[in-house]
Amino acid sequence: MYYKQLKNIIIAIVAFLPLLVKCQINYGSNNGKFLTVRGTKVYYEEYGKGVPLLMLHGGFGDITDFQKVIPKLSEKYRVIIPDAPGLGRSEYADSILSYQLLADYSSKFIDLLKLDSVYVIGWSDGGNTALILAKDRPEKVKKIIVSGANYKLDGFTKEALEECKNLTDTNWVKKELEGWIKHYQALSTKNWTRYVSEGGTMWFDEQYFPKNDLEKIQASTLVVYGDKDMFTLEHGIEIRNAIKNSQFCVIPDCSHQVFYEKPELFIELALTFLNKKK
Repeated sequence: MYYKQLKNIIIAIVAFLPLLVKCQINYGSNNGKFLTVRGTKVYYEEYGKGVPLLMLHGGFGDITDFQKVIPKLSEKYRVIIPDAPGLGRSEYADSILSYQLLADYSSKFIDLLKLDSVYVIGWSDGGNTALILAKDRPEKVKKIIVSGANYKLDGFTKEALEECKNLTDTNWVKKELEGWIKHYQALSTKNWTRYVSEGGTMWFDEQYFPKNDLEKIQASTLVVYGDKDMFTLEHGIEIRNAIKNSQFCVIPDCSHQVFYEKPELFIELALTFLNKKK
């Protein structure tokens, strides 16, 4: 169940942080930089050298979403991970949250860092953002990997859709996701209820972008789903079929939380895909 998985993620983050400190790497720890994008202070961290690899985290998340895959990926690439507007240490955006807005911020972020071209890995909300970004910036985005992405509401399984409605209820979040609220408030002084409100509006829009936007993507694309994902496999296949130069991979015995449950397998898939010349 998605909201139970979310609670487990927060527990895992809290438990994992002391280990990161011992390793002298505390992802999302304020050892990064701020970049002003459209008047918004966006926090980001960088690891490694090589081809820039922009990583876009999921809803309710931040840089720590990728803490289990950063070390290996940064051995091959210049990993760049921003906190999305309204999450982590980043300020809220200059207008109401939407996937197009997140893509616009990512696009401007690439330009401000003066990156000639990038690979992109996006998870969940970050995956939806990556799809739009690839469509909007074909001259910049050369390869993308999206995990647990969807472009319309009916991509959800019925069970996940009902459970996710709880995530739009501030009273429920306050009661059931106390750990997330504490984590959120430890990173900034932002009001978390604004994120829940704006996120709910975004998540429950009938269609995030038209299907023909997928057909415009030129970047080589790998679509990844867990076999127990919160979206139907049919929806994942639909996305894959709409993108001309794409592949589809189902990770066995895995939910939506690919980066927490199967990090080693994801790293292997990502490196294999990204290392190909085409």
